[in-house]
Amino acid sequence: MSWLVAWFLTALGFLLSSSCVTDLVVKSNEPVSAITSRAVSSGNQSPAFVLPETTIAKIHAGFATGVQTCRHLVTGYLDRIEAFDRDGPTLNAILNLNPLALETATEMDAQYAIDPSGVGPLHCIPLVLKDNFDTADLPTTGGAVTLAESTPVDDAFVVERLRAAGAIVLAKVNLTELARGGTTVSSLGGQTKNPYDLTRTPGGSSGGTGAAIAANFATIGTGSDTGQSIRSPASAQSLVGLRPTRGLVSRDGIIPLSTTQDAAGPITRTVEDAARMLDVIAGYDPKDPITAFSLGKIKKSYVGSLDRDGLDGARIGLLVDFFGTEAVHEEVNTVTEAAVGQMEALGATTVEIRIPDLDELTRDLAVSRFEGKIAFAAYLASLGSRAPVRTLSEFIRRGTFHEAIRESLEADERVVNGLNDPEYQRRLLRRESLRQAIMITMADHGLDAILYPHQRRLVAPIGEPQRERNGVLSNGTGFPAITFPGGFSIPTATAPVGVPIGIELLGGEWSEPKLFRLAYAFEQAADIRKSPAATPPLN
Repeated sequence: MSWLVAWFLTALGFLLSSSCVTDLVVKSNEPVSAITSRAVSSGNQSPAFVLPETTIAKIHAGFATGVQTCRHLVTGYLDRIEAFDRDGPTLNAILNLNPLALETATEMDAQYAIDPSGVGPLHCIPLVLKDNFDTADLPTTGGAVTLAESTPVDDAFVVERLRAAGAIVLAKVNLTELARGGTTVSSLGGQTKNPYDLTRTPGGSSGGTGAAIAANFATIGTGSDTGQSIRSPASAQSLVGLRPTRGLVSRDGIIPLSTTQDAAGPITRTVEDAARMLDVIAGYDPKDPITAFSLGKIKKSYVGSLDRDGLDGARIGLLVDFFGTEAVHEEVNTVTEAAVGQMEALGATTVEIRIPDLDELTRDLAVSRFEGKIAFAAYLASLGSRAPVRTLSEFIRRGTFHEAIRESLEADERVVNGLNDPEYQRRLLRRESLRQAIMITMADHGLDAILYPHQRRLVAPIGEPQRERNGVLSNGTGFPAITFPGGFSIPTATAPVGVPIGIELLGGEWSEPKLFRLAYAFEQAADIRKSPAATPPLN
């Protein structure tokens, strides 16, 4: 943008807002209260617009009808962060606020006033980023004290795409440190809480994103998934999480664990918003060569695949082995069975299936231990002179990491020449065998997707490990899977609306349109999602 255009937009923004643009510029070290207090003084969101549970489409409709502005929208989210993340239930999801979010919002209001038709598909959609996604204007910490001041030279591919589409990065959020686990605790951010039950974890490792989206701190968020780290927080917090087909979304600029297993994807409150995000972030990126396999496979519009009647005529396999059989599994099974019944009422045919030798095929599939040390060193090298450490060994020697990830770090460090380790080769072969077994099973039964609860039991209380998660089929094969709200457990004193229970659908490669269609049809008919009691609307 030329200096003349920039000057004009700034001037117009001044006239459109109730206070000077310069009054909205915030310092990176300011507390949230200082930011939001100035925002409130300049006018909060319109009473005609309801912020909690809003969607991309509703936000854009609000802009079009004049009942909402970008600046008011961002202010409303900042107010909620102040009320519930640093105060109130203290969810502890936010690591760093973007100090320029309000300034950017004001500029976007000016742009919209000039040409409403010229804005991007995510115009002024507030976004939170799991803090392993690189941002050139904010530190990318991985939740690690050692990386607290580490600012990359450029944005991750996904972040670049989202910003180009008009999204506003509102904040970087907590995660299990370096994405090494499923409980969302880190040396930099501490423990994030689940807004549905403050005594439980939010899942992980993308639990900061999950808590922020569930509590309505932003409209959309990003997650990464090496094991089940997108789908676990989605399941635990009544959200939609998509792990896409390997190669559909670039991993460039994301602190890595595994070149084989890592994936990036959306975490949202609705299926439609997840599809809208995928429309933006799917694509070839030469910095992530595996995305070359997506050429010719990317749909022009994943939103276009959404169909309220999408379950009518569908065949869905119920994976018997992924349902628990003990008393601790009862609540999850009850909710899942009820959801299956609703799908059948919507026209789906369900069949119980077993994948031959599944226990053997899913044993020891993870390859991150063999790839992690090399991948992390490559990421640190990409930071150039800005890198606070150069190797995993150096990171460990600093000794500032959270104790919860010690075992994982030390296991990776002990690996020597991991890519040539015979066990690594055996695991790669087993992954290929699992891919074949799944596709043969789907072909034999004529299935559109395979269904199971994402977790066989409720998400773990804080301080306990996550048990019996069912995400292995997707991360073990590279096939896509979508997790979406299935229902809630029985309400309790600590979980006033119950603990969310997520359902997962797995499909073959490049089947995202089909998965979206099935999940959307269920979502629209069942209307499962409820806001957490701990983070109600603000007056």
